[in-house]
Amino acid sequence: MDSLTVLIFGLSFSFSFIFALGGIGSAAAIIPVLTWVGVPFNIARPTGLFINTLSMGGATYSNIKGGRLDFKLGLPVIVTSLVMAPIGAWSGHFFPTQYIMIALVIFLMFASCMMLFFKGLKGEVVYRDDHPFVGPAFVGVLAGFFSGLLGVGGGALISPLLILQGFNPKKIAAITAFAVPFSSLAGFITYALMGSVAWKIWIVAGVAACIGGYLGTSVMHKRMQPSAVKKFLGCILFLVGLRILLDMIFI
Repeated sequence: MDSLTVLIFGLSFSFSFIFALGGIGSAAAIIPVLTWVGVPFNIARPTGLFINTLSMGGATYSNIKGGRLDFKLGLPVIVTSLVMAPIGAWSGHFFPTQYIMIALVIFLMFASCMMLFFKGLKGEVVYRDDHPFVGPAFVGVLAGFFSGLLGVGGGALISPLLILQGFNPKKIAAITAFAVPFSSLAGFITYALMGSVAWKIWIVAGVAACIGGYLGTSVMHKRMQPSAVKKFLGCILFLVGLRILLDMIFI
């Protein structure tokens, strides 16, 4: 292996492990990091989606096995995100890279604020137990489009938007982990079909993501404090977004 391949393996493993502790995909953070080490942006986006697909796939398997996944509530999110992810990926080829990077910075700042400051509903709360279509479907539309456009999984949009609709956060965590691989895979396939191909990078990053995601999920289930992990991830996303913004201003 050359030095870049080893570095990509290490980055994919590390980010997949750390972000799996918080139950989300790492694409939003790892895409700009890959560009900083020399991976072209048009390759970094599908690579991030591929990493998300594999790392969150392990978390979904764990949730299904443990009976924590509400399929009826998650189905509208998954269906609409599957439809919108390829549209977002296709649209990305018509926007200048600079505009997409600005959108990525906004997404990173939004995600970091949600993790650092959003606490959900307080007090004695009676969570919804119904299975509506319109609200979750709209969440899937937004998450799927931005997943494909930016090369992120969309989990940072799904979780807070469903919490605002009054659903149980524990149930939402399982739904988010289930939806992210679908939207990520749809966006990834679209990029691959449009010619953004780098199989060597994808295989190396994918193997590392599988290992890191599996280990991170295993550690998380051994009674880690999720609130502390989410604050840590929020800080990482904020710093990555700030670094991108500074690069755009001064370079």
